[in-house]
Amino acid sequence: MFNNPLFLIFSKSCNCLAILVFVIFSFTAFSQGSSLPIYSDYLTDNYYLVHPSMAGASNYNKVRLTARQQWLDVKDAPSLQTLSVNGRLNDKVGLGGIFYNDSNGRFSQQGVTATFAYHLMFSRSTADLHQLSFGLSATILQDRFDQAGLNTIVNPDPAIDGSQRSETLFNSDIGFSYFFLNFFAHVTFKNLLPQQRRVFSEIFETKNQRQYFTSVGYTITLPESRWLFEPSVFFQHREALNQSNIDFNVKAYYQLNIGQIWGGLSYRTALDGIDFAASGSFELESQKLQYVSPFFGFNYNRFMVAYTYSYQTNSNVISTGGFHQITLGYDFGEDRKRYKCNCPAVNY
Repeated sequence: MFNNPLFLIFSKSCNCLAILVFVIFSFTAFSQGSSLPIYSDYLTDNYYLVHPSMAGASNYNKVRLTARQQWLDVKDAPSLQTLSVNGRLNDKVGLGGIFYNDSNGRFSQQGVTATFAYHLMFSRSTADLHQLSFGLSATILQDRFDQAGLNTIVNPDPAIDGSQRSETLFNSDIGFSYFFLNFFAHVTFKNLLPQQRRVFSEIFETKNQRQYFTSVGYTITLPESRWLFEPSVFFQHREALNQSNIDFNVKAYYQLNIGQIWGGLSYRTALDGIDFAASGSFELESQKLQYVSPFFGFNYNRFMVAYTYSYQTNSNVISTGGFHQITLGYDFGEDRKRYKCNCPAVNY
């Protein structure tokens, strides 16, 4: 979403134009489209937002609420709110639902997702974790574009008529998760159905919104220690643009008598550079999306709270203010903790 080249008409100068080209393209091309944007939410006990196969995979049913705000010093900067619920219906069936609101200046998108998941146990008993999970999601979303006031600019574009446009779209995702003791892996295919988005101009929109996500990680334990360490990698690829980025993550857990404290660091980098012309120059410069996200959280009984801060390390940025996200959570239902493994995504 918001990756339309005509968005550049809203910039006021060539310098701003160069920055907008890089920042808007890099942050939206990887994470948005006809679907929920993907940032670092999954690291704050929220894997279900990314992988539908995680619906009902944990020992508790879960409610998670997130609020993300980019560039506090920039008016109408991108913001995202999500509310997700997922849980186990019985020993094998999981269900989930997500509502989200994504806004960026004159553009906004609201979506509702419903998920069905199925969990297969391969171990002889539930004492040790060996599980394969499948998930299928269906999403209904609405795009909106507010053009009010834009028809008064000098030399107006015929595509800008001052109206408030909206459209409703449908899409689906499928995912798989595999757990074996302390090892986990996830694969998700998003936006399987071709969709022609027309809320701005179909000339600049591709029907192919498909994205591919892969997560792999392992939990490391120390003998007679309350510490757990979880290195992981998260890979994203957007098919239409043939562009990818990758997260390198490290997460640590410390068990307290009253709960659990955890935190870590994520580094995201694009595997493809963005070319743009700086102000007053005809030479192309290239940059790769890069940002660092420290995060930390605390679990007390069935409540969870977490904070994530993301800082973009590129030289051309709209703002150095960074991105802030708060996550609140509550676990409910029967405690299904039964595995003799240190596997936080499932057992905590």
